[in-house]
Amino acid sequence: MTRLAVLDYGSGNLLSAARALARTGAEVDVTSDPDVCLEADGLVVPGVGAYAACMAGLRAVGGDRIIDHRLAGSRPVLGICVGMQILFERGVEHGVETEGCGQWPGVVDRLDAPVLPHMGWNTVEAPPSSRLFAGLDPSARFYFVHSYAARSWDLETVFGQPATVTWAEHGERFVAAAELGALSATQFHPEKSGDAGFALLESWVRSL
Repeated sequence: MTRLAVLDYGSGNLLSAARALARTGAEVDVTSDPDVCLEADGLVVPGVGAYAACMAGLRAVGGDRIIDHRLAGSRPVLGICVGMQILFERGVEHGVETEGCGQWPGVVDRLDAPVLPHMGWNTVEAPPSSRLFAGLDPSARFYFVHSYAARSWDLETVFGQPATVTWAEHGERFVAAAELGALSATQFHPEKSGDAGFALLESWVRSL
């Protein structure tokens, strides 16, 4: 059986993510235990709330090092919502700049949109090479709740592996999901996105 760890670093949304992942048939542990997180077939890093608070919680349990160690060994990691944002170099909220995990270059900042937060269902533009969105209808909708996002992508390849970047639009284009090597992430909440979100999680689990 596939074993997953959902990293518990004080952020919300842990149980709903764990329940959705368990539906795929995987065994799921919600934990901050480094050994469990490192030994699992896949690590899921959820996150809600402020970038700075999430990074503080992550560092308090050594989560940044866990992510780094897993990726150094090409062990799969999936970030969700702010769990995606903290993978970038830095985040800027209310004029406060916070250093992120630095797995991907770039900055997460406020969307230029007439209405914030971006809350509700939206479509995405996934490239044909995406594993996460394989087999999904292009009109499928996913559930977003955020005011900040990565609005550009600056990394084409790592060790010869091409980046797969999925975009969405709310006021302007932003990165809705990204896949590069063992690291994948979504700005939306797949665990709250109905059948389409479940299919995406199932695709990720099957790829482990």
